[in-house]
Amino acid sequence: MNKRIAVFPGSFDPFTIGHMALLKRTIDLFDRVVVAIGINTQKKCFWSPEDRLAAIKQATKNMGNVDVVTYSGLTTDLCRDLGAKYIVRGVRNTTDFDYERTVADNNRLIAPDIETLLLLAEPKYAAISSSLVRELAAFGKDYSNFIV
Repeated sequence: MNKRIAVFPGSFDPFTIGHMALLKRTIDLFDRVVVAIGINTQKKCFWSPEDRLAAIKQATKNMGNVDVVTYSGLTTDLCRDLGAKYIVRGVRNTTDFDYERTVADNNRLIAPDIETLLLLAEPKYAAISSSLVRELAAFGKDYSNFIV
């Protein structure tokens, strides 16, 4: 039997409660979900890849069908390496939708066998972003309620 494998990619700098809510909804849809932390050496991240990997592994340790990896390169290449036919992305607002639609269309051009699924954020998480958490952290404010 072919397993339904999905990749949930992002920088996850950091992994927020909104990301976790989306992941919890995703694990019921697939046999295996791979949280894929994209490493972009050109991008300045607040938390190291190792810290993000450790935090997400800790947060998902009781989710039997979730794996956490880091990667660099194209998400579609990672999907092929893992045997994944699906990419899952969250959408909080119309700005996210426009961006995610463009990325999904480009992915479809280079990898027509991989489907992108856009899941709408629950309203209570729509205002939470990694950018918000990084800004709070930069100003020494408490952000603990926004991360897992």
